[in-house]
Amino acid sequence: MRISAEETAALVVDYQQKLIPVINNNEEIVKNTAVLIKGLKELDVPIIVSQQYTKGLGDTVGEISEALGEYEPFDKKSFSLMGDENIRRAVKLTGRKNIIICGVEAHICVLQTLLDLIEEGYNVLLVEDCIGSRKENDKVIACRRAEAEGGLLTTYEAVLYELTEGAYSGHFKSISKLTK
Repeated sequence: MRISAEETAALVVDYQQKLIPVINNNEEIVKNTAVLIKGLKELDVPIIVSQQYTKGLGDTVGEISEALGEYEPFDKKSFSLMGDENIRRAVKLTGRKNIIICGVEAHICVLQTLLDLIEEGYNVLLVEDCIGSRKENDKVIACRRAEAEGGLLTTYEAVLYELTEGAYSGHFKSISKLTK
């Protein structure tokens, strides 16, 4: 299955101040995700941002917030983003059938969201180098489960170039510059 920017939206899950520092390989994940977000914005892909219980876990970390620019995060208490009616509505309102997911923790909020999206008929792409858990094995198992359930694993660079489609695209130079 090929995806296009016109049919794709993205979910940025819980990159929060008190959560990110305990995530395995957090610096690399945040750096990769910032590039992914900048590329998605260049390609006009709608981005929905969540925060798990903001009062307890804090706001979205600086590097991700900077990449997003102006945004309004959804504060949630359910693990799955689709368990929150406001987020569910926002996803439906995009009108997109392909959903890119990045975030933390891979084996909890990210995986449960992926499972719910698949159950609702969306094509879900899990950006492996933009997700994480406190324990590396939890991320590994989450990826295996996601694939077994029908999720598609990808990397931030692969998905950005797929959405760009080719060097003829007006977005190619910007995407190329971001990924170098």
